[in-house]
Amino acid sequence: MQLTFTDYTLGASVATALVLTAPEVLVATGDALTDGESLHTFLTEHALVPGDRPVTGTDVDEVRALRTRVRDVVVAPDEEAIVDGANQLLRAARTVPFLGRHDGTWTWHLETAPESTLADDLAVVIGTGLLGTVAALGPARFRSCESPSCNGIFVDTSRAGRRRFCMPQVCGNRVNVANFRARRRELQDRRGTGPLDAG
Repeated sequence: MQLTFTDYTLGASVATALVLTAPEVLVATGDALTDGESLHTFLTEHALVPGDRPVTGTDVDEVRALRTRVRDVVVAPDEEAIVDGANQLLRAARTVPFLGRHDGTWTWHLETAPESTLADDLAVVIGTGLLGTVAALGPARFRSCESPSCNGIFVDTSRAGRRRFCMPQVCGNRVNVANFRARRRELQDRRGTGPLDAG
């Protein structure tokens, strides 16, 4: 597989999305990668269409194993461990980088071995994204979700670097609702009226 590498954020966002499909994160619904169709949907959502080859059960198993390795890289204790883990993702896929023209400009391309698996190809995208994030933004962008009820992790590639939640629309909203309810209870307690007394 040949990949055009113009920006590290794609790989970092795919890394985040992949680890967020795990059953330890999606406690209520379970593993999001249950079969070839769900993996194909995941890849398509991230513009990583697997080409002509069908997505098999073996691919699903290998991508789940990759998901565990990616999680280990994102939660690594220090910069060296992050870089070492991301480099291992690239080495396992036997990647060859080269420069080529893309839309009239010189662009880095990464090519995996012809016999590479879907998980190998995905490891290349993710590995380059993680390395690019460390080089451009530093290891502090590898974070755990701040929601107390979530086991999610993420790579923050936002410009401001202030992202706090793995899934802001889910975890962020839960925390905001819980904070709102706590403030409302506190205000009612100070006024001496409980929710049933207000009326």
